[in-house]
Amino acid sequence: MSLLSKPLSVSGIESKWIKVGTVLNGIDRPVSNVNIVYDSTSIKYVGKDIPPKDLLPEGQLSPDLDLPDYTLLPGLIEAHAHLFLEGAELDFQKRKDYLKQDSNQLLEKAKDRLKKLVSLGIIAYRDAGDKDGVGLALSKIYENGNRPIMPYVDSPGAAIHHLGRYGSFMAEPIENHKSLKDCVNERVQKGADRIKLIPTGIINFKLGRVTKEPQMTAQEVASLAAASKEFGRQSFAHASGADGIDLVIDGDVDSVEHGFFIRDDQLSRMRDKQIAWVPTFTPVQKQVDHAAEMGWDDVIKSNLQKILDGHAASLRKAFEKGVLVIGGSDAGSVGVGHGIGFYDELELMEKAVADPVSVINSATGTSSKRLNFKEKFGIIEKDYKTRFILTKNSPVESVKNLRKEKHVIFDGRVFQSDETFDVDGL
Repeated sequence: MSLLSKPLSVSGIESKWIKVGTVLNGIDRPVSNVNIVYDSTSIKYVGKDIPPKDLLPEGQLSPDLDLPDYTLLPGLIEAHAHLFLEGAELDFQKRKDYLKQDSNQLLEKAKDRLKKLVSLGIIAYRDAGDKDGVGLALSKIYENGNRPIMPYVDSPGAAIHHLGRYGSFMAEPIENHKSLKDCVNERVQKGADRIKLIPTGIINFKLGRVTKEPQMTAQEVASLAAASKEFGRQSFAHASGADGIDLVIDGDVDSVEHGFFIRDDQLSRMRDKQIAWVPTFTPVQKQVDHAAEMGWDDVIKSNLQKILDGHAASLRKAFEKGVLVIGGSDAGSVGVGHGIGFYDELELMEKAVADPVSVINSATGTSSKRLNFKEKFGIIEKDYKTRFILTKNSPVESVKNLRKEKHVIFDGRVFQSDETFDVDGL
């Protein structure tokens, strides 16, 4: 155990005053020499000045810890992950066999997975849907006051798609309901925190493009998104291919997931409508990294790399235009392990935009502010949850440093991880 672990931990109403050399608050650029007071429930003070006396034990004039060589940043928010899936597994038969387990078995696997993820610095998950109720069960476990240590989880439950079209492994069809509004209402009654739509198919990796027409019309998307708002829920839409992206923007969804082959004019419209973009590079990158295992020849591998290069160019333009970019890895996809896959995603984003701080903000403050979670986390600010990362390996230099040794302060408890992290089962 690190010498810092005990001094950083707090319990009950105990508070801690630390001074840190660099702070990333999740919204702005780095700030140096910042004082932070926190207890096990929330951050009480953030500022350059000495904290107010009423927050400190009588007579305390200096920090409990002065850490000039450390960087403090919010815990990370993974905004697109399928917690019912084991992502790191590459063997297709094993993945198929995994899905033959019943919902209780899938839930137990997911619970084991979550136990590991806090120490990686991932403090919250926006689950991206499953038809087995795993995400909803995890969301309810989190809401239970006697829950184990685990990241915040919210879930849409089963995503919405059309019968016979892409998404049956994680969705239930519109055709099961009398109306589009009934379809959304059924999700809400089951406890959905938000509504997931699947208006398009996926990329045909062999051909390097989306080959099928969208499975929803613009009117269907608009009606589902409007019903979601009526029930007080955000909507998020799986969409790749220019035609599909057009219809989800027209439909006023709250965020576009994946967005491969997005056009510049679509980015501008998303900015103007405050529609967020979760670009999910990692699943396609894994197809390139493991081309031999996937059965792809050099031509297909080259096509996939062109897709990634185009996606990177679009991400640069998105940041330049002021689009709300949010980090999410699509963990659970082939080769995309939970937690570790999110690190991969942030590194791919950094490679595209050469700005580690903007990437970190996309995985912390931007996500926190745009996705309307039920709790306050992801920002280093008064009254936000005490869930942050403290590291000597500066993520301002590169997000790759997030993999290295770090402390995660989570509701007063201190966890550690480094490059030797056990990825089994992720």
